[in-house]
Amino acid sequence: MPLSALDLAAIRLTLELASLTTLLLLLIGTPIAWWLARTRSRLKGPVGALVALPLVLPPTVLGFYLLVTMGPHGPVGQLTQSLGLGTLPFTFAGLVVGSVFYSLPFVVQPLQNAFEAIGERPLEVAATLRASPWNCFFTVVLPLARPGFVTAAILGFAHTVGEFGVVLMIGGNIPERTRTVSVQIFDHVEAMEYAQAHWLAGGMVAFSFFVLLALYSSRRFKPGLG
Repeated sequence: MPLSALDLAAIRLTLELASLTTLLLLLIGTPIAWWLARTRSRLKGPVGALVALPLVLPPTVLGFYLLVTMGPHGPVGQLTQSLGLGTLPFTFAGLVVGSVFYSLPFVVQPLQNAFEAIGERPLEVAATLRASPWNCFFTVVLPLARPGFVTAAILGFAHTVGEFGVVLMIGGNIPERTRTVSVQIFDHVEAMEYAQAHWLAGGMVAFSFFVLLALYSSRRFKPGLG
């Protein structure tokens, strides 16, 4: 049975969400991971735990508190309303915010591991050559940490594609606006449309398998996030 127009819309929305979320995660997660890899502050433990919280927190719990925070009576919701932007829940922008929070550890932890693996020696050599901190980061750190960036991008993208609880809590179930593939599968199952659900679910299984196959086939990838 071919995919319906709603199925295709859900796939397109999911890919757009995952792509934008991955880009934002790399921009936000890189400085966080660099700080965690380099700092000796006592805040390293609490910050690291806060970043990793979505790994153990039920998605519905995270989605609920994000919904409350971004709702009309929450601090973020009141701010966005005062700026004339309305509220974020049940919008694509709200899905992006929730996805960034939920997939953050899948980007930060591989980057942190990559930064820590570089060690001090390359940075000291660059410093003796009078390289500025910015030049050192872009010409030494980024090339050496490239495998970590590849792993972080793939994991962040794949994890966002598979989201369910967070996107359902924040985005609801609005066709062509907030309905992702995982929610579309749920709708098919609720309607007992198992053939349509098989098409989407099978595609998700194949997608997940090839993502993991690509990662585990790389010699630089080590199972686990820690």
